[in-house]
Amino acid sequence: MNTVILSESQVDRLVQKLLNESGIRNINSLLERYKKAKIYFHQDLDGVTTAIAMRDYLKDQGFQVVDCEIIQYGEKEWAIKKADADGEVMPVLVDFAHGKVMFEIHTDHHDTQSGVEGHTSTNFKQAKSNVETISQVISPKEIFTNDDIFVISMVDSAKFVENKVTPKMVMNFVYNFDKDKTLRENKILFGLVTNKLLLAYKNYPEFMEYLVMNSEASLISIYNNIKKLAVDRHYADVDTMQKNQDEFIKQRGDENKGIKKFGNILVQYGLGKMKKGSYDRYVPFELYPDADFLVTGLGAPVGMVQASCNPYKENRALKGIDLGPIKDKVLEEFKPELDKEILSFKIIKKIAEREANENSVGFTQKDMMAMYGNTPSYDPNTNSITAYDFLKANSGGHKCITNISGINFVYSGYDKPYVKDLPKETLPIANYEGTNTFVKDLKSKLLKFRSLSEKQVQAGINQIKREGGMTDSMEEFEVKKRTSSDLVKDLQNKFVEILQSKING
Repeated sequence: MNTVILSESQVDRLVQKLLNESGIRNINSLLERYKKAKIYFHQDLDGVTTAIAMRDYLKDQGFQVVDCEIIQYGEKEWAIKKADADGEVMPVLVDFAHGKVMFEIHTDHHDTQSGVEGHTSTNFKQAKSNVETISQVISPKEIFTNDDIFVISMVDSAKFVENKVTPKMVMNFVYNFDKDKTLRENKILFGLVTNKLLLAYKNYPEFMEYLVMNSEASLISIYNNIKKLAVDRHYADVDTMQKNQDEFIKQRGDENKGIKKFGNILVQYGLGKMKKGSYDRYVPFELYPDADFLVTGLGAPVGMVQASCNPYKENRALKGIDLGPIKDKVLEEFKPELDKEILSFKIIKKIAEREANENSVGFTQKDMMAMYGNTPSYDPNTNSITAYDFLKANSGGHKCITNISGINFVYSGYDKPYVKDLPKETLPIANYEGTNTFVKDLKSKLLKFRSLSEKQVQAGINQIKREGGMTDSMEEFEVKKRTSSDLVKDLQNKFVEILQSKING
């Protein structure tokens, strides 16, 4: 065997290469293909700081980060801009559980991911925050300090009780150094205020994108930029937002309009009336500090049920309860109903792209295959999936917070004909889903010309009756159709029921 002696400079280059390759798979080959990068990130503190960490990591590898953009779950997910048409800018996704065909790099810390293409260089590691992974694992050098990582991770994972954080501390808009507290305690207070201001201003145009592109990798820099933007762009002032928040807390405390309490479970449907800075997700636990769980239902257009532990209680994971399996059990209870509802690619695309335009990435057949192609119910002939598998694929979270998402795609009515302007007596024909050619032809004419002759209507009704498709009563066609919001409420109620039984043992 021949021994190869490397010079000191060769060893240094080899070590550096190994360090680089240990971070993101194929990073060197990606650099050969791209010189520029754009980062897509989630709209919260971990999303912003993860994007900043990825920005600095990519710069260290030789990329020029030229742009960034927010990506959110739901319809906004498919409204993001298309990748660079010339293929010169590498699209990178961070802190997001749903992959896309367009992305070359994807890093995330949630318990499950979907829609991830095989070519994508991924780094999925369950952690308190995604920035922790990028700053301390992927990057060869530390990007954010350990103290900043601690605060960001505490906020994202709601590790409050261990750090003696109260709801009032989380909802505070103003930071003042407290000489009676330790340096670590003051850093926690500072980080909480930074997070509060970031969330209060998050919907202002280009706000978070500015933070990602112009802040250094530190909470202090982010905080200073937030304060500067608030003044320069005339954002709502802190006093106004504090007043709005106080009014919001009072409103949510009204059981007839806000939050209801069942045992130690808080339940809310909708989030009430909100003004700038008023909403805070932890208001329910400020109002009911002894509660163990919160189950929230959000109807159309959001379509979600979210359950979370009270992060301010020492026994937040009450009796070892994991909310993830409860979510799965809830969906299993509705499986017979959801298996009957078929979502085609056409319907999913139509709903997914409601906020999209010609410049958006949109929902494509490749996305359909990446996200749902391997589910048990996917039918390649009809290019469709059951609502049960659709909700399973879109739902997830952590042990102490979990979501059933995508409910707004079910019972949307997008696959049903528009019937509001049709004569009442024609509704059975308009809603006909049988196979009789004569009635199907009548339905086509009705939906096209919006009327039929009296003789045609009677002939169609008689045929539907012979098939057992209706009785002599028209009531069944006047009953309000089931909606996605109805399903949200039912899933929410079932979640509370199963959770309560789990608590009772």
